[in-house]
Amino acid sequence: MLSRDGVVAAAISIIDSEGLPACSLPRLAREFGVRAPSLYHHFADRAEIMAEVAKAIVRETVTPRKHKHADWVEWFVSLALNFRRSILRHPNAAPVLLEFVPRDVLSVLYDDAAQYLTEVGVPRERHVLILDGLENLTLGAGLAQAMKTPSTRSKIFPHTDESTEPNLADAVRANTWTTSGELFAQTVRSFLHGAAGPTAPAEAIAERSLAS
Repeated sequence: MLSRDGVVAAAISIIDSEGLPACSLPRLAREFGVRAPSLYHHFADRAEIMAEVAKAIVRETVTPRKHKHADWVEWFVSLALNFRRSILRHPNAAPVLLEFVPRDVLSVLYDDAAQYLTEVGVPRERHVLILDGLENLTLGAGLAQAMKTPSTRSKIFPHTDESTEPNLADAVRANTWTTSGELFAQTVRSFLHGAAGPTAPAEAIAERSLAS
C-alpha cells in the first residue's frame, strides 16, 4: 500500500542498494506498481521525499541514557558516535543529508541536550558553542567518511606516501587511535573539553554535578 512512510523506506532502500541517482520518481513508483503521479498524493515533489529520507536517517540515531552524575563529555561522545553510525549505514545518502539537514528533528534533540548541559552544570553561555560545534564535527566527519570508497573508509590517511610525505607517515605510525571511529571519538572529546572553557573545566563541572 502506498504511504508516506512506505515511500521513504523504499527510497532509502533504493539509495542504499542502487545509489542516489537511481532514486527517481518513476523508480520509486515501480516499487509500488503505480505511476509516478501517484506519489504526488503524498509528496509535493522529489525534494520533499529526500527531506523525509534525511529525517528518517537522523531518527535512527540512538540517544544514550543520561545519568545526572555521569561524565557529560562521554554522553556527548556516545551521541556523536551513534549519529555518525546512522550516517555511515547509508553512505549513498550522504548528499541528501548535506542538502536537507533536518533542522526540526535536530532542534528537538539539541533542546534536550541543552537541558542536560544545564543539569550537569555547564555554563549556559557555552551551550551554543558545544551544540553547534558538535553538529559541525559529526556531520562533517560522517559525510566525509561516507564519501570515501569502501576500501578506504576505515583507514586513516590511506594514501600517505612515505617517500614524499615522511612527516605525515611518522605521525600516522605514532597515532594511537587505530580506527576512524576511535579517532573521531577522541576528536569529539578534545573539542568538548576545550569548549567547556578554562572557567569550567570538566573536573570542576563533575564536582558541581556531584555536589548538587
